[in-house]
Amino acid sequence: MNATEEINGKVLAEMSPEALNAWFEMRFAESLATANENKTPRLSIMVTKGTLDWAYPPFILGATAAAMGWETSLFFTFYGLALLKKNLRPHISPLGNPAMPMKMPFGPQWFQNVEWNMPNLLMAGVPGFETVATTLMKQTMKNKGVATIPELRELCIEAEVKLVACQMTVDLFGWKQEDFIPEVSEWAGAASYLTSAKGADITLFI
Repeated sequence: MNATEEINGKVLAEMSPEALNAWFEMRFAESLATANENKTPRLSIMVTKGTLDWAYPPFILGATAAAMGWETSLFFTFYGLALLKKNLRPHISPLGNPAMPMKMPFGPQWFQNVEWNMPNLLMAGVPGFETVATTLMKQTMKNKGVATIPELRELCIEAEVKLVACQMTVDLFGWKQEDFIPEVSEWAGAASYLTSAKGADITLFI
């Protein structure tokens, strides 16, 4: 007798305790598997950084998860909140990130493949170095066919990713809601994020 067969009270009463336990475990496993198949996965990401390099992970993961049919929520707080501004111009800062190689997006291929590991002292002492680094990174992304941050953000909006803005950060930095895109789904705080994260299958901090 398998777990999908109908078992009446008389048959159950005639089963041994071991057989009854085995039947119950099979039925429970079947019910759990069915519930998991019908459940929509949920992804919750806390976005705390607003630089160009750190903007890619949340938008790429968010857009991908939504495309797979997942319920996706991105909670933007502190410097990450800048990624929801109408005037979206993220920069990259190699300072403090010694593992980041600098690559040139122009010249012969051998030259483009060179990784220029520059010390923090040099990066801190050269005026306008972050602007140069940002320009080089953007050109490298363009050469490789990688979408821009505005394009990825638009993909998330089209895929109905929930974009939640931290109201405390808005107040802390003296910003206004009018500074941000109208597609912000909610202006909330820590309690709202925790509620979302509690019910998520995957929670990430970026």
